[in-house]
Amino acid sequence: MKPISLQLYSLREQAKKDFVGVLRTVAEIGYAGVEPAGLHGMKPKEVRKVLDDLELACCSTHGAMPGKDTVNQRVDEAATLGTDMIISGLGPGDFKTADARKASIDRLQAAAALVGEAGMRFGYHNHWWEFEKVDGQTAYDILLQRVPDMFSQLDVYWAANFGAVDVLQVIKAHAARIPMLHVKDGPLVKGQPHTAVGKGKMDIPAVVNAADPKVLRWLVVELDECATDMTQAVRESYEYLAGQGLGSGSR
Repeated sequence: MKPISLQLYSLREQAKKDFVGVLRTVAEIGYAGVEPAGLHGMKPKEVRKVLDDLELACCSTHGAMPGKDTVNQRVDEAATLGTDMIISGLGPGDFKTADARKASIDRLQAAAALVGEAGMRFGYHNHWWEFEKVDGQTAYDILLQRVPDMFSQLDVYWAANFGAVDVLQVIKAHAARIPMLHVKDGPLVKGQPHTAVGKGKMDIPAVVNAADPKVLRWLVVELDECATDMTQAVRESYEYLAGQGLGSGSR
């Protein structure tokens, strides 16, 4: 079983008020790690001390696209937090035209090179718009073809594109490039909120088992929004994954 982490964006509203308290809650639930998306005014070394005290790992960091002027900051933050995985994503407008797609590929190639030169790994986090067809291919397929040094942090719910895409085929086709799965669940209806993992329409066991166990390093729970209490949904998501033997944590 792979360790279970939480993308802290899920608890962003709570973290604005008490970031350390959120980390304590995540550890108490049983999560093995976290993926920060901002440190809420704390310094990386301060967050690292809290993580160490709580026996939480930092699986990766998510933030703005690394460039020549920002890569050092992102690399230093990741190193201080204890990870070698740096994640970014792009918006829907970055794929609308051929020129936009080329510019996006150029940015990702540059980011992967800069991060690689620093001895770390650069990964791409997708949404649904990368899974709309462009000349018979998805933008996701094109990105992986054109940026071979970039890994995929596959968001399995968005990859399903609200039921239009067979996410199991996506995982199997690119398993060698997927060391992290973003695990989320929901009704597969655009505009409707997510659910706790295991309470939506995604076949979560099949999704997890489709990955290559020799490549996969982390399962990362993320709920962008939820109709129920978010902290409770985060707890239920962990309990489902651990209870089904799909991932592991501290309890």
